Amino acid sequence: MSSQFQCDVCDFKSPYDYYGSKPPFVHAAVSLKEEVYILKDPFVAEKRHITVGSHCSICRKAVCAGQDCSLFYTKRFCLQCVKENITEFPNEIKKELERKGIVAKE
Repeated sequence: MSSQFQCDVCDFKSPYDYYGSKPPFVHAAVSLKEEVYILKDPFVAEKRHITVGSHCSICRKAVCAGQDCSLFYTKRFCLQCVKENITEFPNEIKKELERKGIVAKE
């Protein structure tokens, strides 16, 4: 039986099969860069997975992997923490977030 993940930003809910960085049901060479909530991919018989979400590395909120809720740049960040700490991100990330309208242009 799967456990339930819920995003603290958008209330997205999904079952998940594993939380961590080395899912036992995925190819042995796979090691993720963060601890994530993972769902076995129900659409393929192969050992594949869907990353459902993780935790913001600053505020620790549970956040889904959707681009409206979080950003992965060396670590996972909720968009609220990104906005509050935008000066800490490289210019390429700032420009991409400005283009998407997530943060205001400086």
